[in-house]
Amino acid sequence: MVGSETVRALKGVTFSVQKGEFLTIMGASGSGKSTLLNILGCLDKPTHGQYFLDEVPVAELSKNELARLRNLKIGFVFQSFNLLSRTSALENTELPLLYNPKISSKERRERAMAALEAVGLANRMDHTPSQLSGGQQQRVAIARALVNDPVMILADEATGNLDTRTTFDIMALFQDLNRRGKTIVFVTHEPDIATLSTRTVTLRDGIIIKDAVNENPLSAIEILHSLPINDNEN
Repeated sequence: MVGSETVRALKGVTFSVQKGEFLTIMGASGSGKSTLLNILGCLDKPTHGQYFLDEVPVAELSKNELARLRNLKIGFVFQSFNLLSRTSALENTELPLLYNPKISSKERRERAMAALEAVGLANRMDHTPSQLSGGQQQRVAIARALVNDPVMILADEATGNLDTRTTFDIMALFQDLNRRGKTIVFVTHEPDIATLSTRTVTLRDGIIIKDAVNENPLSAIEILHSLPINDNEN
């Protein structure tokens, strides 16, 4: 509500995300991206309509059930990394597993190590965020998102704080994860990022104005190799 007026952040939005897709959601500020992101991430429930995540009707779940679904089914990657500053990369990666009583400390450690290896940080596991570059911190955040083997990775402007070279380095990692079968939904306002995905949904004033399949996504690793090598790493 704004005063006596009801503002609808999303209006009649209908779309599906298929397993194995790399979907970007684009739109200017105020287009409804944040609201849609919160719904996809099971942080908010829609006031009307239905959202099914892995065939589960989200609207029918309690707060505790929603929290469990988020932890088991969704991996979050944020623009600001959201790492614990005094905690090692390995311990940061373990965090989502702490909420699963079925996983032993030994398995938790093994899964976190495997996730860090998957993002190329096998030799940085004991480093704290202050000992890592911006790109490395984001890789830790991606490892943390992977550690529960989610059905979907939800990235919110995940390259917004990174320089150009590091951005394409991280996008190359997302593309590699997607090739290995991970479903990725990447919220962005940057057209360059959308060219790297397999499909783009564009929002304006809470409405989907375009839903386009990208038959020939660009390769982030090829773009990275074409960039000048004197850029400073973030």
